[in-house]
Amino acid sequence: MRDELTRPLAVLPSDPPTAAPTGKRHAGLATRAAIAGAAVAFISVLVTALAAIPIAVKSADTRARQALAQEAQLVAEILKGRLDKGRTADEDRIANQLRKRDIEVVLITNGTPDRAGLPDTVVRRIANGNAVSQRLMLDGRLRLVEGRPVGPKDGVVLTSPAATGAGVAVFRSTWLPLVAGLLAGVLAGVLLARRLTRPLRNAAVAAARIRAGDRTVRVPVESPQEIADVGLALNELASALAVSEARQREFLLSISHELKTPLTTLRGYAEALADGVVRDAETAPVGTTMLAEADHLARLIDDLLALARLDAVDFPLQTATVDLVPVIGAVRDAWQPRCTAHGVPLKVVTPGEPLVLHTDAGRVRQVVDGLLENALRVVPPGRPIVVALGRVGRAAVVEVRDGGPGFTDDDLAVAFERGALHERYRGVRKVGSGLGLALAAGLVRRLGGTIRAAHAPEGGAALIVTLPG
Repeated sequence: MRDELTRPLAVLPSDPPTAAPTGKRHAGLATRAAIAGAAVAFISVLVTALAAIPIAVKSADTRARQALAQEAQLVAEILKGRLDKGRTADEDRIANQLRKRDIEVVLITNGTPDRAGLPDTVVRRIANGNAVSQRLMLDGRLRLVEGRPVGPKDGVVLTSPAATGAGVAVFRSTWLPLVAGLLAGVLAGVLLARRLTRPLRNAAVAAARIRAGDRTVRVPVESPQEIADVGLALNELASALAVSEARQREFLLSISHELKTPLTTLRGYAEALADGVVRDAETAPVGTTMLAEADHLARLIDDLLALARLDAVDFPLQTATVDLVPVIGAVRDAWQPRCTAHGVPLKVVTPGEPLVLHTDAGRVRQVVDGLLENALRVVPPGRPIVVALGRVGRAAVVEVRDGGPGFTDDDLAVAFERGALHERYRGVRKVGSGLGLALAAGLVRRLGGTIRAAHAPEGGAALIVTLPG
């Protein structure tokens, strides 16, 4: 079995097959992550477009305004001081050249424009010597208007169509990069989703194999930290299950051996009685032996049942305010005959004053009886057993010490594990079933206390129970 536990453990491949689906199927994390990445990319592209197009339109409008303002300033410089002579061929030539660029020229002389269409407010401002820079609806079309004064009540106004359709033009020129960005975002989302979900798929397959009974499975520990934590937890779970199941197998083997011994004895004597081999004078001793073996079996079964019930929610506890001095004092009367029969001196030490706790006196006595049963089984004749009751602060301390073979330092860590000492010393020295200490530890925990093993001054083992005050 030890070779089985220490053989190399399997490691999952980096991209394991998908586990068989069970129950209702939901969209996988990879699919959701890919959809989320695509949504983020789409929103990013959309926001970029919505932000870039108005900026591009405004920039185009600003450039058109600046260009028209420069043209208006240049024409105003050329015509300065010449409008009072009326419209000449030079003005017509300038107007024709500008008209070819879709720019209309309106001359204002003595506060009167040479063509209709300009708002009166624009004409008055220029006649008053103020420049004009606006966007206006002229003849049903949105146009840029730049006016400059060129003399007293004289001026020139240039109009050109406002930059319409610039947004469409910008979109036409940028849709390909935007689509490329969208596709790149979707691809990045898919790749990232696969990268992030691969360790989770590994973990899911590992969990399925653990559920199926494979305790050698291990998953690679990969970043990010959260996924690494999942991998570590699964690996530790598999290791813990392997150790636990190995101990359960050892425990069952130990219990099977413990049960077989009295059963073999009972079967042998029963066959002897059935065959008439036992003489009349031997009947009483045979019956006594069979009764002792039956009691042994009963104790084993009772211990197993008690261990099975310890973790139950409805485990019965009858707590009350009790004085532990008479509870522990009664141990002397109950165990003195058995200890005397084994040639083991029993000493019970209690304080000279009451030691009152709120606890279950019956369970406390059950713990002490179990520890004494365990000690009496291994202590050789002539070596003592001591039961001592004392107080540390508000807590009560019950010690069961003996002069038996005791514990090694390694034994102290596993003393209360089911069957651990039995497996360790079976065939080496006299041991019990391995249930007594585990049962005592469980009972103490249910009472809210602690139990620990130590080396006794009498040379053997010391089992120290601390019950809260």
